[in-house]
Amino acid sequence: MVRHSRPVLHNIFTGRIAERYDMDTPISAPACVDPVVDFLADVAGVGAALEFAIGTGRIALPLSRRGVPVHGIDLSADMVAQLRKKPGSDEIGVTVGDFTTTEVDGSFRLVYLVYNTIGNVTTQSEQVACFRNAARHLEEGGCFVVEVGVPTLRQLPPGESVRAFEIGSEHLGFDEFDIAAQKGVSHHYWLRGGTLETFSCPYRFVWPSELDLMAQLAGMVLRERWSDWNRSPFTSESTHHVSVWEKAAP
Repeated sequence: MVRHSRPVLHNIFTGRIAERYDMDTPISAPACVDPVVDFLADVAGVGAALEFAIGTGRIALPLSRRGVPVHGIDLSADMVAQLRKKPGSDEIGVTVGDFTTTEVDGSFRLVYLVYNTIGNVTTQSEQVACFRNAARHLEEGGCFVVEVGVPTLRQLPPGESVRAFEIGSEHLGFDEFDIAAQKGVSHHYWLRGGTLETFSCPYRFVWPSELDLMAQLAGMVLRERWSDWNRSPFTSESTHHVSVWEKAAP
């Protein structure tokens, strides 16, 4: 069943972007997905999981096959339509809505938000609301897991505001930064059959310490932080982090 909740965030994952999402996203490969599912299944244990921004089910479907009951929230009905085309999707409940405010029935051992999607929430107040909504759905002792990149501002030469993150024969990707506003835009260019396709995604970059404060405001405490899903140590040179915050006792 798909339920709908009134959205607040702007939905840009529609049409051809949703249709080609799995093909255009390298992390959909099993070698990338399996460590994520192993990590999340370990955190969930015998409890249920709620995925913010469930999308096409890249993580939810294999996690469900591992025996973890999964429900999802997503702003894009088009992305959910792609999920519904896949085997096993009938085992997963989905609510179409804004994951910063949408509430679903029940409580969960795990709430998770992966692949930099916290950055798609483009204001600090809405990011705080996301943490509070995660805590609202967690049972006591449950965990909120977020995967996001560490801002790459150190790689920007003085006076520059654009950094290439992928240069290939069929795809070009550039991040454009507004450092003062703590915001960016990821620009994508694909060459397909002689046709140029473009997509730009605004985001708000956020530091690990800022996320820790958001968690504290929501009644959660940091339990662990790693550089990747394989639990490599988080260091000053880490480009990503996987953070786990636990809902504290009242």
